Amino acid sequence: MLPAQRQDRIVAEIERVGGARITQLAELLGVSEMTVRRDIDALARQSLIKKVYGGATAPTRSTSDEPGFEAKSHRELAAKDQIGAMAASLIEPSTTVAVSAGTTTYATAVHLAKIPGLTVVTNSVRVADYLHAHGDRTQTVLLTGGVRTPSDALVGPVAVQTINDLHVDALLLGVHGMDPKAGLTTPNLMEADMNRAMIAATSRLIVLADHTKWGVVGLCAMAQLADVSVLVSDEGLSVEARDALSNLVGELLVADPKEAAV
Repeated sequence: MLPAQRQDRIVAEIERVGGARITQLAELLGVSEMTVRRDIDALARQSLIKKVYGGATAPTRSTSDEPGFEAKSHRELAAKDQIGAMAASLIEPSTTVAVSAGTTTYATAVHLAKIPGLTVVTNSVRVADYLHAHGDRTQTVLLTGGVRTPSDALVGPVAVQTINDLHVDALLLGVHGMDPKAGLTTPNLMEADMNRAMIAATSRLIVLADHTKWGVVGLCAMAQLADVSVLVSDEGLSVEARDALSNLVGELLVADPKEAAV
């Protein structure tokens, strides 16, 4: 198991139970306690967990907490790739797609890069950079202007105006949280404005959200779950969440790890 995969498991376990001792994590992962201590130190520096005597606990977060791109990029790597592969399979060649900022949409860009004739409109510096470097030569990538957020999103009046003048076939939207009552949320006010504009620019909203986003509520609501055409998640999504989402969104798709690996 790679260090990033191991640390991902540590974060997931701590979020699941609220905290864990070093001895428990070492047994769970089949590694030494010293290795777990190093992982806990690394994760605590990124504010993904809180280091305590003998172990670690989940950090206390408010609705306005916004981890940066680098901190989020190490989490749920396999799930994000699986979600990205499935989401990209929903996009037809020679169409226009908007892509929001975030680590899951960045993982999706790897798969979008293979689709010919695609026009991509994005406010993500990372997504634009990747598609410019690796995308199909027939693709067109449009990057909005604006102010840069911790998640490397370009937001603000300039970015919103750019999107207001466009109509796209589909929107691939990453979210901070999804909740039956609160809907789709983000902790960033300006990013919420930008995402609302992107949602208004399409009739097909495709949301990309791994299982850790279920039940998370950020400061700002962007849309209700009933507005979602397709929601793509991963196999870690609980039965309870699947049942709720199936009744709320247009279509729920759970990515298959085997298909992403092909």
